[in-house]
Amino acid sequence: MAAGSRRRSRIIAFQALYEADQAEHPLPAVLGRHLAEAELGAQASAFVEQLVRGVDARRTEIDAMIAERASAFPLTAMAPVDRNVLRLALFEICFDNQRAPLAVVINEAVELAKGYGSESSGRFVHGVLGAIAGRQQAQTEVAPAATAHSTTAHSTTAE
Repeated sequence: MAAGSRRRSRIIAFQALYEADQAEHPLPAVLGRHLAEAELGAQASAFVEQLVRGVDARRTEIDAMIAERASAFPLTAMAPVDRNVLRLALFEICFDNQRAPLAVVINEAVELAKGYGSESSGRFVHGVLGAIAGRQQAQTEVAPAATAHSTTAHSTTAE
């Protein structure tokens, strides 16, 4: 899928998440309406659905990450644009097994925040995502090393 289609898909996913969050409309109905109005191709529509359904399925975990890294801004007091942009980006960074490169996801989130949020939204989103992405990368790099070490230790004692 072209980069422009992915960008447009992220915008539509954000809009659906934002509307469902703010208006408390049922997410499946909101998603269906946004997809019908957007008239996207099959691949782009599937990407929107993957993002929105993924955020919905992992919302508790994602919100816990946001709360940990933005403890000065409780989720209920956080600007709705910022909250939903963070949810969308964190799903891609932490849970999407076909995600775009980290820098692309963060850049897209910052642009969404700048376009729909306040003057400080872009900086806020960038700061939270940078902190979480850094931690995710550190955990990913440590996990293979720990596994290799335990495998080596296990095979040494077995010999």
